[in-house]
Amino acid sequence: MHALGAAFAKPGWVRVGASAARWRVPVAGGPKPGWHRSLKEPLAGLRCETAARLGQCATCLFSFSFCAKVSLRKRAMQRAAALVRRGCGPRTPSSWGRSQSSAAAEASAVLKVRPERSRRERILTLESMNPQVKAVEYAVRGPIVLKAGEIELELQRGIKKPFTEVIRANIGDAQAMGQQPITFLRQVMALCTYPNLLDSPSFPEDAKKRARRILQACGGHSLGSYSASQGVNCIREDVAAYITRRDGGVPADPDNIYLTTGASDGISTILKILVSGGGKSRTGVMIPIPQYPLYSAVISELDAIQVNYYLDEENCWALNVNELRRAVQEAKDHCDPKVLCIINPGNPTGQVQSRKCIEDVIHFAWEEKLFLLADEVYQDNVYSPDCRFHSFKKVLYEMGPEYSSNVELASFHSTSKGYMGECGYRGGYMEVINLHPEIKGQLVKLLSVRLCPPVSGQAAMDIVVNPPVAGEESFEQFSREKESVLGNLAKKAKLTEDLFNQVPGIHCNPLQGAMYAFPRIFIPVKAVEAAQAHQMAPDMFYCMKLLEETGICVVPGSGFGQREGTYHFRMTILPPVEKLKTVLQKVKDFHINFLEKYA
Repeated sequence: MHALGAAFAKPGWVRVGASAARWRVPVAGGPKPGWHRSLKEPLAGLRCETAARLGQCATCLFSFSFCAKVSLRKRAMQRAAALVRRGCGPRTPSSWGRSQSSAAAEASAVLKVRPERSRRERILTLESMNPQVKAVEYAVRGPIVLKAGEIELELQRGIKKPFTEVIRANIGDAQAMGQQPITFLRQVMALCTYPNLLDSPSFPEDAKKRARRILQACGGHSLGSYSASQGVNCIREDVAAYITRRDGGVPADPDNIYLTTGASDGISTILKILVSGGGKSRTGVMIPIPQYPLYSAVISELDAIQVNYYLDEENCWALNVNELRRAVQEAKDHCDPKVLCIINPGNPTGQVQSRKCIEDVIHFAWEEKLFLLADEVYQDNVYSPDCRFHSFKKVLYEMGPEYSSNVELASFHSTSKGYMGECGYRGGYMEVINLHPEIKGQLVKLLSVRLCPPVSGQAAMDIVVNPPVAGEESFEQFSREKESVLGNLAKKAKLTEDLFNQVPGIHCNPLQGAMYAFPRIFIPVKAVEAAQAHQMAPDMFYCMKLLEETGICVVPGSGFGQREGTYHFRMTILPPVEKLKTVLQKVKDFHINFLEKYA
């Protein structure tokens, strides 16, 4: 036997009782065979008195475990350490003269026999991560939204607030705000998802016809199969036919259609293939200010150069070509401006561009050799009777072959906005024209890396571009529902504009289109100083106070960009009319109190 083990294995050691901690030394004779097999966590339960009798030092505890053939686990060692920290040892010197402090010291020495391994340094830290990802910011789901989530949890736990619910007016999620889905779209999606329903008399024949066409183009006649990377062929054909109808006969080629995971996927993909160079030759991307934060986020992720051009707030957020010229000339000193992004109708500003403005922008892009990106996801959301949506594709072709054959254009649409509000399906498309044939191959290669967009989202996009037509069974109901949604949005746009403009210190331009108000707010100097003390932008401070006092979640204008010294917030107009009136009244009351508090 090992020497230390022999020193421990003296006659008289017998286990008493069921607990491994109950030990006495009253009897003669050796330990009973097999006694150690019932020992659990050998060091964890030993009393200090026992430790003293087991050789008067913690070293014998280690020999004991050897003798008992019980491995010292990490957990047991941790418990031994806990005994040391609590002052393990006899409360008075033992009969052998050992003091509490010496016993503790020797127990500590035992623990050093098998020290805990230190945790290895993390490979991925804030210092080692991709700096471009760290630079990404997305205000629509930023700190204000995280705070809203915390408040919702507090309300659920019964914590009292001056309100009973959080109203998330920060994002254009129509169905989350209570908008009902379009019946025909959901019927076709149900049939595509569960084809057994094709035999049900509960579904109209025009819905069944579309579902069968989509399923026949899918592998295994199932939405669960992959599609081609560019998208299901028949859906791309339907998108091309839709564009041709929308643009009054201007032809669209299905081969130029790419189905995407919402419009955002298409925008980030085309920017990815456009960005190149380094130093002063690094690609510059021109974006409107205010902008939708997707653009600045993708530019940061790609380490491209953001080139701001400012919309004219005093002229209903109009786009002025002279401002484009200023921005591009200044940018040429430090980058290569190569891309011009347009959002029409505007997000967050809600302006709808005139045909003349679009012609000027196209001419400018042709002149400066810029690749045009036209974000047109709100093309169905035009409310002002004086405004009309004009697609960049149509205007480009009507300007003649000098432009239509040379200006490179990518335009985007989605299932998420319009009258559909099907955000969760993540359906979308982009049409890319005048692309170099070799670049087209590179684009398809890039798209193939993500295999394909969700086929269910592709199917939803097909229903948007191929709705019921006059004479079909579902046409009347579809038209009624579509007009109801768009009519309600128009009323809410006007209501929001009118009520905001009745509040001292708030000014709101006409909401010509899209789904948001972007009012300008006056913030007193004392409030600006309070925001600085909290290390916040003044409009973030304002929006955070609004959330904490009213439960209304909006996005500060600083997340979208704004001229220096001006402050705004973006609020969706999607809540039902009565709830929207309540929201607007609460904002009014809050703003008046805010001005008084920081006057």
